[in-house]
Amino acid sequence: MQRDTDGGDRFDDRARIYHRTGTQADVPAVLALLDDAVRWLAEHGRTGQWGTEPLSTDPRRIAMVTGWAKESGLVLACVPTGDGGERVVGALAVGAARSYAPPVNEPELYVNLLVTDRSWAGRGVGRALLDRAREIAAERGATLLRVDCYAGGDRALVRYYERAGFTAAEPFTVDRPTGPWPGQILSQRIR
Repeated sequence: MQRDTDGGDRFDDRARIYHRTGTQADVPAVLALLDDAVRWLAEHGRTGQWGTEPLSTDPRRIAMVTGWAKESGLVLACVPTGDGGERVVGALAVGAARSYAPPVNEPELYVNLLVTDRSWAGRGVGRALLDRAREIAAERGATLLRVDCYAGGDRALVRYYERAGFTAAEPFTVDRPTGPWPGQILSQRIR
């Protein structure tokens, strides 16, 4: 076992991970990943990012995930199970930039979602999905890959993306009924 750059143990599981395009049938699996992430964040006192309520009960979130699946912008990281099936261990959604992201004057791909199974933390699932996002960007002729994330608390998520090769660009704030939500846009050049 080696230590990976995030401080977690890296197993050889990344070699077992494969990617496939998500479909509408995969929406419940993605929502389950999101609910697990919300639960984990809340258990660790990090409720500023997604709150404390399961996202699978939020009609807006369900519609977003369904839309990504309909537009073929959903990519799943899966591992084979012993019974010939698969387990979804991560999800990535790519497409157009969010409305709050400043427009750019070049072809880009925007990461709208990156979530991994918490029981697979430190095993390279997120990095593998970001690698896939880079491949998709290159396939589509994009010269820029952007992502945004929660920038509150200790900015741990911002640092995660910086370690993954992104550079912090514009900070932003989304006004929510529960108060302002601080965000950070990060970018990376695609060769």
